[in-house]
Amino acid sequence: MKERLILIRKVKNPKISVIIPTLNEEKYLEKTLLSIKAQTIKQLYEIIVSDGKSKDRTVEIAKKYADKIVICNKKGISVGRNLGSKYAEGEILVFVDADTILLPNTLEEVYKEVKKKNVALVSCPVVPSSYSPSFYFLYWFYNQFSKNSIKVGKPQIAGMFMATKKEIFDLVGGFDEKLKILEDFDFSERISKFGKVKIVESTFVITSPRRIEKWGKARGAVKYLAIYLAYLLTRRDVGWKIYKPIR
Repeated sequence: MKERLILIRKVKNPKISVIIPTLNEEKYLEKTLLSIKAQTIKQLYEIIVSDGKSKDRTVEIAKKYADKIVICNKKGISVGRNLGSKYAEGEILVFVDADTILLPNTLEEVYKEVKKKNVALVSCPVVPSSYSPSFYFLYWFYNQFSKNSIKVGKPQIAGMFMATKKEIFDLVGGFDEKLKILEDFDFSERISKFGKVKIVESTFVITSPRRIEKWGKARGAVKYLAIYLAYLLTRRDVGWKIYKPIR
């Protein structure tokens, strides 16, 4: 697996590395990066875009805001996150999807929690960027689901936004690159063996419901449920064929 590092600017001794995996994300990436640049946190942080050889303007946009860009021939969201972490200098890793926008206080609030000794993984509530009562209900359901999964000792945290310590990330071997989907649920379960998993309620992130918009709300809910149930029964990503990328 060959990768190329583009160093845009050097951040000296960052506490946090924010990693955004990308593949043809020109439509969403700029807003995500602007929201990361606008954080109120006092600690230094670096922004790393980990790209799977996009054919659109993704890398061009990333060069305006990111500190590092990693470009790799191999595609896959797990590959992107793992490669970003390879070049990360922060002791805290924050993973953000390319279509997910942070509030100004998000890094600050998450950092307060994830730096604690007994905490392994932190996330926060997620809301959709498109207003619709049905969208809000679906994301409310996910938020409740993720909190309850922690209570029963089987954390299921979506990778659109999560933070962990680099030391623990390396201990668990990062994201499983063999999984095409649900690699985030697998990761959150494995990392929970090294500490608590927390949901911070003092902030939230805003993400694109583009997949549900494409599939349709009812059909999308059924597909998500089917994919998850198949994962629960087999512990494999058997539903990946119906989970095609949507740009």
